[in-house]
Amino acid sequence: LQRARHVVSENERTVKTADALEKGDWETVGKLMNASHTSMRDDYEVSCEEIDVLVDLAQTFGDGVYGSRLTGGGFGGCTVTLVKKDSAQQLIEYLKTQYEAKTGTKCVCFETAAASGAKAI
Repeated sequence: LQRARHVVSENERTVKTADALEKGDWETVGKLMNASHTSMRDDYEVSCEEIDVLVDLAQTFGDGVYGSRLTGGGFGGCTVTLVKKDSAQQLIEYLKTQYEAKTGTKCVCFETAAASGAKAI
């Protein structure tokens, strides 16, 4: 039942996120990203300690970060963090130093930007 709860709640979050993105409501998008990660970790059980460390570091960074979550298929890999552009480099340096201090492993961080996505041509 908990995995089904994730699927249903993730669908609801996706619809709410699309609406918030259209409005430029980054605070809401961030809260929904955080809730998505919690659900993937606790209900769907596809996160891992290393990803949870990265997400927790980003979510607790402070001013400039709206939200952070696991991305991809789970069980390791990547996180995506919605952050104000003027805070991105500070966050990257923070994640690199704090992640290595907590895990003994280096992490790779990079900035990216949203694109229009897939479309028929």
